[in-house]
Amino acid sequence: MQKTILIIGTYDTKDPELNFVAETIRSMGGSVIEMDVSVLGDPSRPVAISKHDVAAAAGKTIQDAIDAGDENHAMQIMAAGSARLTAQLHAEGRIDGMIALGGTMGTDLALDCARALPIGVPKYVVSTVAFSPLIPAERLSADIQMILWAGGLYGLNDICMATLSQAAGAVYGAALAVVPPKPDQPVIGMMSFGSSALKYMVHLRQPLVDRGFSVAVFHGTGMGGMAMESLAEQGYFACMLELAVAEIGNIMVGSVVNAGANRMTAAGKRGTPIIAAPGFGDMIDFPTWAPVPERFRDRPYHAHNRLIASASLTGAERRDLAAEVARRLKTATGPVHFVLPTEGVHAWDTEGMPAHDPAALAEMVEGYRAEMTDPIQLSVLDCHINDEAFSARVLEIIDGWIADGTIQMTKG
Repeated sequence: MQKTILIIGTYDTKDPELNFVAETIRSMGGSVIEMDVSVLGDPSRPVAISKHDVAAAAGKTIQDAIDAGDENHAMQIMAAGSARLTAQLHAEGRIDGMIALGGTMGTDLALDCARALPIGVPKYVVSTVAFSPLIPAERLSADIQMILWAGGLYGLNDICMATLSQAAGAVYGAALAVVPPKPDQPVIGMMSFGSSALKYMVHLRQPLVDRGFSVAVFHGTGMGGMAMESLAEQGYFACMLELAVAEIGNIMVGSVVNAGANRMTAAGKRGTPIIAAPGFGDMIDFPTWAPVPERFRDRPYHAHNRLIASASLTGAERRDLAAEVARRLKTATGPVHFVLPTEGVHAWDTEGMPAHDPAALAEMVEGYRAEMTDPIQLSVLDCHINDEAFSARVLEIIDGWIADGTIQMTKG
């Protein structure tokens, strides 16, 4: 049952803290491999993977890093090398998880190392900027864990030791407890919102399970899209159901509730089959606790909770969103089928609800009709997205793709 954890950090500046983490993991019966990503200084004792090894993995030397001219370029060399070595250690079966410590520099590097590991491999980053808006969504791996390193900028103290010991216990406990994904079961990634607003995940999940899929449903509130995009980049999905597009609208209007500039592109680059739809394609999201942006103050508004609120888009804005969704989907190298329900795209746009706007809905529908052209296939349905007819059409497309081999029912 012993697990081995990779510890990553700058041993020239955080030697006591990194040693404390290693000792904590060993005290629980674990073993460690230590990786030094320093540039200028040296650890108090030799570690398994030296800074010279890290630079060499990036095709450089430590002197190259020193001569790079500034700390940013130097650490990018070390980030490239450490990420490559992290992936190699996992491929060789030598590590069962990773933990990295850092401020902004160490966190920047640690994010690359975490993305080098597949889902199911515990990856913990103890950071002075955890949860910060400094970290863009596209830098995060799907199951990364970040812990705020309070009082951890320089030197051991009671506060930071409490954090470090918890982090060490968390990564080692995760390595012992994790249930890895099944490597031979095809996975469908589905984008949605809660079932009170979008019903298709309720209609689709069990039929897809009955067909032999594992179904992973992601919440389209920025971090969900980030996670799905990260996994799509790794080729994790047999098919993507991009049935909600609010994160793209959020990017367009500058909302912080987004999944990064590359959202809805990774699956297409890999040729993964995509079925898309305009779920929530008429609203944008922003934090409830922040002032409503001025341009949206006279719009229909829904405060979902104390964290997230939504406002309606105009008909013209919905057409712009349709054009942007189409632009992203048309970069795909695999098949894309867009299913367009003409009677609404979430529960709040039905008659009597705050976002009901038939004229703007009609403009949105015409926008998608105009934009979803070759090579995208288009199905237009006279129904609401929450009607079972919508989900039935999605299943028909999937069944056709299974029959003709577009969707592979075995992985690897």
